[in-house]
Amino acid sequence: MLHHPTITHWLTLSALLFSIGLYGIFTRRNAVGILLSIELMLNSAVLNLVIFNRFVASGDVDGQVMALFVIAVAAAEAVVALAIFVSFYRHRHTLDVTQANQIFEQTDRLCESGNSTP
Repeated sequence: MLHHPTITHWLTLSALLFSIGLYGIFTRRNAVGILLSIELMLNSAVLNLVIFNRFVASGDVDGQVMALFVIAVAAAEAVVALAIFVSFYRHRHTLDVTQANQIFEQTDRLCESGNSTP
């Protein structure tokens, strides 16, 4: 006999997805890998919205509308991030985030010394 998944099953899945995304953020050095990890975490949040809409407020569509809004914002965020990554790759020929940190540190040092142009 097949049992229907309960809210606990879905929340466990969502927590697992969020944990995998969080692990990816802290262990990846590639900017695209970090972006994918962030997207996984956002999808986990969307799953939570749909779960609570289904099990707690089953008559309302507020959770589904909010989930669609979060998906649209995440898609826009991904497009902007990928455009930044393409520009960064064209200038530095790498997507390693440690290179980006070095650029920010160099810019900070130049600004502190009084020279506003890097």
